[in-house]
Amino acid sequence: MSEELPAEHEERERPAPAASPPEKQQDAIEFIDVHKSFGRNHVLRGLNMSLPENQISMILGPSGTGKSVCIKHIVGLLYPDQGDVIVHGHSIPSLRDADLFELRKKFGVLFQDGALFGSMNLYDNVAFPLRQHTEKGEEEIAEIVNGRLKEVGLGQANEKMPNELSGGMRKRAGFARALVLEPDIVLFDEPDSGLDPVRTALLCELIKEIHAENGGCYVVITHDIMSARRVAEHISVLWKGKIVETGPAQDLFASENPFVRQFLSGESAGPLGME
Repeated sequence: MSEELPAEHEERERPAPAASPPEKQQDAIEFIDVHKSFGRNHVLRGLNMSLPENQISMILGPSGTGKSVCIKHIVGLLYPDQGDVIVHGHSIPSLRDADLFELRKKFGVLFQDGALFGSMNLYDNVAFPLRQHTEKGEEEIAEIVNGRLKEVGLGQANEKMPNELSGGMRKRAGFARALVLEPDIVLFDEPDSGLDPVRTALLCELIKEIHAENGGCYVVITHDIMSARRVAEHISVLWKGKIVETGPAQDLFASENPFVRQFLSGESAGPLGME
């Protein structure tokens, strides 16, 4: 019979290895100390802002504070006077024209009014990026366009002209066109502008649904707080060309910062006045 092992040799239960901290996901877009002036009007004043991958981010702030200027920097329509804008690891101001043209295929952009071509019907408007930037045949284009139009609730409106569409329909048509190239980044420049509260809510729900299906970095420029409450996962509050506060939406809505609290609650008392 074998001898018993001394107590000090008994096998003990080993503690489980400590879990590794989750890796921080790389940001899709970064503004690094960006300055931009138009004449004497200094719009961006050392802007530092990161927009995460695979989330719906909102850039909020009062009118005229530089929100739309941010979008133009992201797509290379404007370049910073100082600083840098990084998109998926590429410095936008440093790209050659040909490389910038290729990178822009990763973007879908929904402008305030939908920016549809008035001389084209809805189908041709949505098909335009595919015909312009790909070599797909008309059969494949038809499949993509009809799928996107159905996705935004316009499957029966192919032949309509832009002037036959309501404001909400034009926004949805612009959204369909923004999606046809399967972009990694979709930019929305005040998509709720000109819409009544019900249609704004419906558009917000559509943005959430399509993002849940397709993923990617969605960036929404707005000053509508209800839209932010409905769809934002990440919020950056912009004021006087700088970020006041940025982070997960739930953190911003609980912020103690006087400006953020005033702006997100719509109160009259606070640092933001009529100027």
